[in-house]
Amino acid sequence: MAPATYAMDVANSRGRRFPEPSHPYRNAYARDRDRVIHSRAFRRLEAKTQVFTTRYSDHFRNRLTHTLEVAQIARTAAGALELNTDLAEALSLAHDIGHPPFGHAGERKLDELLRPYGERFNHNLQALRIVEEFEQRYLDFPGLNLTFEVREGIVKHSRDYDTAQFPELAEYLLDERPPLESQLIDFVDEIAYNSADLDDGFESKLLDIEMICASVPLFAEFYEDVERTHLGARDKLKFNETVKRMLDRVATDLIENTRAQVAAAGAHTLEDIRRAPRRLAGFSPKVAAENAALKRFLHTRLYNHPSIVIDRERSVDALTQLFAYYLDHPEAMPKSYTEFAQRNPPYRIVCDYIAGMTDHFLLRQHAELLGAGSARSAD
Repeated sequence: MAPATYAMDVANSRGRRFPEPSHPYRNAYARDRDRVIHSRAFRRLEAKTQVFTTRYSDHFRNRLTHTLEVAQIARTAAGALELNTDLAEALSLAHDIGHPPFGHAGERKLDELLRPYGERFNHNLQALRIVEEFEQRYLDFPGLNLTFEVREGIVKHSRDYDTAQFPELAEYLLDERPPLESQLIDFVDEIAYNSADLDDGFESKLLDIEMICASVPLFAEFYEDVERTHLGARDKLKFNETVKRMLDRVATDLIENTRAQVAAAGAHTLEDIRRAPRRLAGFSPKVAAENAALKRFLHTRLYNHPSIVIDRERSVDALTQLFAYYLDHPEAMPKSYTEFAQRNPPYRIVCDYIAGMTDHFLLRQHAELLGAGSARSAD
C-alpha cells in the first residue's frame, strides 16, 4: 500500500544533530525506535507507576506496559491512515520516558518544587533532555542522536509551544503543526490509558460494573448488548468484551475522523499538514464527549479513590524530602550528577536525577539517606 501523500517520508527527514551513515536495512525512524528501546530510560519505565503500585498486584499496568499498548494502537492507526508507522512507533515508545516516579503526582510535585526557581517540570521536555543529554551509549555523540522528527514529536505531540516563552525550543518549528504521525500520539495515549485504567480499576475491585454503567454511557451501551448476547457468561469476560468494543469504537473514530479532517482541510502534502491553522488528528465531537465522560469517571472514582490517594501521598512525601536532601548534599548523587551540579543550577540537576529514578529506587534512597521513619512514604 502506497503511503498517503501527506505522510512523513523518511527520505525527507531533516536528519540527526550529528550526521551518521545510513544503515543498510533499517531506515532512520526504525533506528530511532530501536535506540529508544535499548535506552536505560525506557527500561526504567518497567518500575514506574501508571496508576497502581505493585502493592496491589503484579498484573496491573506499569509505565512500560502502558507504553507498549500505546505503540500497538499508534502503529495500527498510522497504518490505517497510510502514515509512517515507524515514526509513529518510535514516538509512542519515547512519549513517556520523561515521566518521573509516581506518575502524574510525581510530575506535579517536581513542577511545584521547581517553581520557586522560576522553572517548570514538563515530562515531554524532560524526555528531550534525556535523549539529548543523559543517555550516554555511543562513542561519537552525546545522547541518542535521534532524527529531528522524533525529537520534534517528543516535544510537540501533545501541545503547541510559543517561541517567546520557550526560545530554547525554537529549532522545532513552533509556529507549525507537527506531522500527523506525531499528532496521533496524544489521542492513542488516551485510548490506551482510559481502557487500561478501567480494566485495572475493575480488577482491583475499586470499580464495579454497576458503578461504571451508571456513569459511563459508552460502557453501558456496549455492556447491555454483551449481556444480552452472552447470558450466563462470567462477569469478567463480559467486562473484557465491553472494554474491547469501547477501544475499537474510539480507535476507529480517531482514524475516520482524522481522515475526514484532512480531507476537509484540503491537505495533500506534509506542508499542508504543518501549515494548517489547527491540528487535524482527533476524535469526532460525539466520541470526544463520550471519552470525556469516561475520563471524568476515572478521575472521580479511581484516581481519587482514598486508597490510591494514600499511596500517592506517601510516595510524594518521600520525593519532596529527597529533593531537599540532595540540594543540601549534592555529593550524595552519583559522580556524574555531582559534576553536572557544579556547572549547572543544582536544583535542575537534582530534579533530573530524581525524575530518572524508578519508584522503588526512590523509596530505597529515601530510607537509606533519611531513615525509614522520616516520612510516611517509607512505609
